[in-house]
Parts: sequence; structure tokens; C-alpha cells
Amino acid sequence: MDLGAIWRVWLPLLLGAWALWWLATSEAGTNGPLRWVGLALGVIGLGGVIIARYTLGRSFTVTAQARQLVTTGIYSRIRNPIYIFAEVLLIGIAIMVGKPILIVLLVVVIPVQVVRARREARVLEEKFGEEYREYRRRTWF
Repeated sequence: MDLGAIWRVWLPLLLGAWALWWLATSEAGTNGPLRWVGLALGVIGLGGVIIARYTLGRSFTVTAQARQLVTTGIYSRIRNPIYIFAEVLLIGIAIMVGKPILIVLLVVVIPVQVVRARREARVLEEKFGEEYREYRRRTWF
């Protein structure tokens, strides 16, 4: 395992798991079944983000760049799984801490992510052309 994999995958996984566990066991937030629903959504969201990030490997960038067209793993079904699973994580955290106002963040975050996804799609289409268009036809978001 290279040092990059530790920074890209294992460190975020450990920090995210610790944060979710801390939220689940702290006195803050809701008690009872809602806390566990939030934790389950948080774990699913964090897991999805980490798996997507791992699958991207060195192709991950903060700005839209076309290094490689990744179409395997979770990317064989969803074009932007990091965005989708980040939403699930955010909803889980909002439920766990008992702050529905945090869900209002989705009203801001979702349009931003749609704009980013469109920008990324343009960059990928410019570089990969028909290969990317075919990929878009067989995947969701």
C-alpha cells in the first residue's frame, strides 16, 4: 500500500468512522431509534464516499480534470457517487444530531453539486468523446 492510498482512503475512513461513532455515543442530538437511523445513513454515506474515492484512485481531483475515464466498480452504475453518498452522509448526521435545519443545507449543496457534475461532464466529454457519451447513456447522475 502506498502512502497516497493512506491519505486518500484510510485516513478519511478512520476519521469519518470515529466522528460518526462519537456522534452516535455522545449526549448531543436525538435519542432512540432516530439516532440509529441517522447512524445507519451516516455509515452508508461514508462507506459510499470512501469506496468511490478508492475507485477513482489518482483520477480524483478537486477541479474538473480528465485524467482517466473511470467506469468500473460503483462508477459502472453512478457517474457521481461521491456527490450522492455525501448527501446520504449529511442527512444521516442531521438526523443523529437532531438538527433538521442541517437538511436545509441540501437546498444549497445539491445545486452546487449538479453544477460541478455538469462541468465535469463537459471536460470528460471533450477528452473522451463518444466513449464518455456511451458511458453517460448507461449510468445514472
